[in-house]
Amino acid sequence: MTQSQQTSPGGQPPLIALVGPTASGKTGLSLRLARTFPVEIINADSRSFYRGMDIGTAKVPPRDRESVPHHLIDILSPDQPMSLAMFQDLAMELIEQIHQRGNVPLLVGGTAQYVNAVVEGWSIPRVQPNQPLRHQLEREAAANGVESVAKRLRQVDPESAARSGRNLRRIIRALEIHDATGEPMSVLQGKRPVPFDPLEIELWLPRDVLHERIARRTRQMMRDGLVEEVRALLADGVPATAPAFSGIGYRQVLPLIAGHATEAETVQRIETDSHRWCGISRPGSERIPG
Repeated sequence: MTQSQQTSPGGQPPLIALVGPTASGKTGLSLRLARTFPVEIINADSRSFYRGMDIGTAKVPPRDRESVPHHLIDILSPDQPMSLAMFQDLAMELIEQIHQRGNVPLLVGGTAQYVNAVVEGWSIPRVQPNQPLRHQLEREAAANGVESVAKRLRQVDPESAARSGRNLRRIIRALEIHDATGEPMSVLQGKRPVPFDPLEIELWLPRDVLHERIARRTRQMMRDGLVEEVRALLADGVPATAPAFSGIGYRQVLPLIAGHATEAETVQRIETDSHRWCGISRPGSERIPG
């Protein structure tokens, strides 16, 4: 397929975004598509960026990565940060390169914010991390609860506060941007035209089926050595506070290793936290059964 052959009726080259909750079948479908169409896969799962985090992320096996071009997997150490702006820059550069090769970029992942940033062309404030401010707000949240920090954000940027919910990292980032620029993040985060024609496909399953698949996956991860994987990362010097450990499947194991939870409690927590993501849907996407 040449570049001229893969343009849309509007004249733009295509981008396919494949999204959906945990265990909905995104990886399997992406590999099936790659056997039929000239696609290259761009990972948009925020934990698959990290080396050594394989079991808890259900990362694409190496043999499949050898047969189908995959990008943005195993590019960071678990103690390194990945910002939304950094991901957007990397993904946009890859999309252009894939189009130049005459192939179709296939963006695959369950991290909706990362997918949105690319597909919708978000303008992301390039504000460097303010570690003293972050530590101050983290200490405040630990002492007084997330609500105390969320209240601060509602006072200066109610729109970002509504989007962030009780996600402390997002709340702190919005406050960090306001502190640096004097402007609400919601005002600075506009949208710009994108150089492709996106097709978004959302996989879905009946809730009871999805919950059963999550339960099977969780138990398989435990059998495959998820706890040992986390122990090894900690032994290699990755701090328990590293952003990489905030992902589902990892943060729930830390209390088990510390002796504050049983294996059964850990499994239940992973399943429960995974269920909470099942209701996330992206407006405007094409929904097909998983």
